[in-house]
Amino acid sequence: MGGETPKQFLALEGVPIVVHTLRKFDRADSIDEIFLGLRPEDMDRAHAEIEREHFSKPVRLVRGGASRQETVALALQEAPSTAEIVVVHDAVRPFVALEMIRQVVEAARKCGAAILGIPSVDTIKQVERQTILGTLPRERIVLAQTPQAFRFEILKEAFDRALADGYEGTDESSLVERLGYTVEVLMGSDRNIKITKPSDLPLARLFIAQDHNQAQHQEEISSW
Repeated sequence: MGGETPKQFLALEGVPIVVHTLRKFDRADSIDEIFLGLRPEDMDRAHAEIEREHFSKPVRLVRGGASRQETVALALQEAPSTAEIVVVHDAVRPFVALEMIRQVVEAARKCGAAILGIPSVDTIKQVERQTILGTLPRERIVLAQTPQAFRFEILKEAFDRALADGYEGTDESSLVERLGYTVEVLMGSDRNIKITKPSDLPLARLFIAQDHNQAQHQEEISSW
C-alpha cells in the first residue's frame, strides 16, 4: 500500500480498517473470543484502538511471527484447549457479513472444515514465467476468502504437521487439505474484499457509505 502505516491501520471514515473488522466479529453471535495477531511494533497502537472501542468480547493481542502462517500458529497456541471451532480471518476484510460468519462456523461444526469462496469470472491461465502452460477449467476454480473455520483439533494437527514437514501454505485451508480432510466451500461475496492495494480504498469507502446509509434507513423505519 506504500507509506509507513500498515494497511490494517489505514483509516476508513476515521476508523482503522482492523477496527471495522473487529466490530463485525464482536457482533457475531457465533464468536466468543478474538485473538489479534500483530507485529511487535504495532501492539501499542492496537491496544489503544481496542481500549477506545470498548468491545463486548475479549480481544487478546498476540505477537505475530515473520509470516501469516507463523502468526496464526502463535495465535492458535493462545486459544483455550476447550475451543470447539477456530475461525481465521484477514484483518483487512472488514465487509464480511455476519450471516457468512455464522454459516462458515456451522459448516465447520458439521464437516470439520469450511471456507468462503467465489467463482472466478476470469479465464485462468497456468503459466511458467511468461509462457502459458494451459488453461484451467473456470467452472472448477474458486477464489478463496476468509473467514475460514475449522474444528480446533483439525487445525492444530494441520499446523503441527506443517511445522514438522517445513511446509508453508498460502492459507489455513491448504494446511488442512494436505492431510486429506474435506474442506467445504460456501459462497462468499464480492463485497468481502481484501484491502491490499491503493485502488481498493475507493471501493471500501463506497461500501462504508452504503452500510452507513442502510443503517440510517433501518433506524428511520424502526422509529416510525
